Amino acid sequence: MPSCKPGTASLSLGRAWEHALFTKLAEASKAGFKGIEIFYEDLGYLASTYNTSATNKDSTGSNTPVADEDLIRTAGEVRNWCLEFGLRVICLQPFMFYEGLVDRGEHAKRIEKLKVWFRLVEILGTDLILIPSNFLPAVDITSDIDAIVRDMLEVADLGARENPPVRFAYENLAWGTYIDTWEQVWSIIQKVDRPNFGFCLDTFNIVGRIWADPAAPSGKTPSADEDLDQSLARLKETIDPQKIFFAQVVDAERMEEPLVEGHPWYQEDQPARMSWSRNARLFAGEEGGYLPILRVLDVLFRDLEYEGWVSMELFSRDMADPDADVPESLARRGIESWRWLNEKYRLE
Repeated sequence: MPSCKPGTASLSLGRAWEHALFTKLAEASKAGFKGIEIFYEDLGYLASTYNTSATNKDSTGSNTPVADEDLIRTAGEVRNWCLEFGLRVICLQPFMFYEGLVDRGEHAKRIEKLKVWFRLVEILGTDLILIPSNFLPAVDITSDIDAIVRDMLEVADLGARENPPVRFAYENLAWGTYIDTWEQVWSIIQKVDRPNFGFCLDTFNIVGRIWADPAAPSGKTPSADEDLDQSLARLKETIDPQKIFFAQVVDAERMEEPLVEGHPWYQEDQPARMSWSRNARLFAGEEGGYLPILRVLDVLFRDLEYEGWVSMELFSRDMADPDADVPESLARRGIESWRWLNEKYRLE
């Protein structure tokens, strides 16, 4: 059976402005995690404390007046904490709103930001940056796959020139404007065809797009099971497991009422799947989860025999709870999820 290591995401243990990163790292280590995804929200928010005029409650990095030198200083502190707690940094993420930008001036700004990220990942002791698919309004990005491939080639080639080289994990978000399925991401990865450009396999974003629909009374798409069966057959037959740079395992709640206008989480300018994702994900194996993630994991662990980091991820309204016990509670829930997964697949 495959050999995997348990990780979690810093954001999954509480929002940056409510829960200190040091505490979250300590609780992750105490619970038994071996790795941590560092979210830019945490890094940027901590760096902003060095500048009293700066604020950072945004994981996109688009409105974060944080000096590069403060980010670099913070990355060094975080690296030392991770060493103290015996945690390996899995990746820095998310490098948001990158591919397919119509405004090439904005594209150039993102490339300059990426060069700072190269310094950050080297200091943090990782070689991996996660890029989620773009979900800016359609007017701001292109659907031209060739243009997207050119953008991804650019970052891959820039990363390859670093010493040590930097890798990129591309992830389909279930609410991506144009790129929202693993099949689309895999097609782009194949076209880019660089050894340092691969895939982040996320159970929520696969099943949450092709099988689930939080705006539907049934919680499912019309041909959910048939579509998922066909998609997983393709996954099994086409994906090279060596190109899966890491996996994120997460479930979600089914909406008691469809997530449409009138629902407390409904936002007119936000796709229903995005609102659902930000409020109602669950750790895998928890009561209330309804996504058929085990069907994905059967392919990942049994058919593809994936080995590597498995991040027990969570996005939830619970993360913004100011209660001081939140990091400990979420870390405990996350490691219980890992034990549930390990028992099923004998991952360690």
